[in-house]
Amino acid sequence: MLTEHRKPVCLSLVSTDVPVLSVVDAAATLSQKDRDRFHLLLTAPPNKSSEEAIASDPALTPEATRYREGAIAPTSPRTWWLEISPHRVIMTMQGNAQLNYRHIWKQGISGSSRYWLPTESSPPNKPITLRNFTNILVLDGHPLPRNLRVEYELWAEKVQLGHYILNLEIQH
Repeated sequence: MLTEHRKPVCLSLVSTDVPVLSVVDAAATLSQKDRDRFHLLLTAPPNKSSEEAIASDPALTPEATRYREGAIAPTSPRTWWLEISPHRVIMTMQGNAQLNYRHIWKQGISGSSRYWLPTESSPPNKPITLRNFTNILVLDGHPLPRNLRVEYELWAEKVQLGHYILNLEIQH
C-alpha cells in the first residue's frame, strides 16, 4: 500500500536546557507504507540568513567571500527523511555539505544519534556517535498522522548534552 500526499509541515526542535531552537516550515511528501508506517521527505528552504550575512559584509574580499561561502552556506539543500511509526522514528538529514546525521528513537529505549561532519580527506570520516534516551514518543492522527512529538535526552558517554523536543505538525 503506497499512498503519497504533498502536505505543508512544520518541523521544530527545541531544547529545554541549552539554547537550541530551530523551526522549518515547508512542503513535504508523506508516503504511507502500511497501516501505521509512514515516510516523510522534507527539503528545507534555503537558509537566507547565511547568504545575507555574506552579502552584507563589505569588509570581505572576493577571496574571503569564497572561503566564507564554503564555510557557512551549504552547497546543497537540507533534506530530511523520516521513517515514522507509533513505536519508532528514524530521522536522517543528508545533502548538506556541512553536516549529516541520523537519529533513531524508540519509546523508553536508548537509541543512537550519529553525526557526520565535513572532511577534506579522501576516505569518508567516521561518525560521531552519541546515545539518546526517548522519554516520550507520540504519533497522533488517523488514518494519516497530524502530529509527531519526540522528547529525548542526548548523551555522550556519561555526560548529558541536554533535553530536546522534536515536534512535527502535518497540515491536512
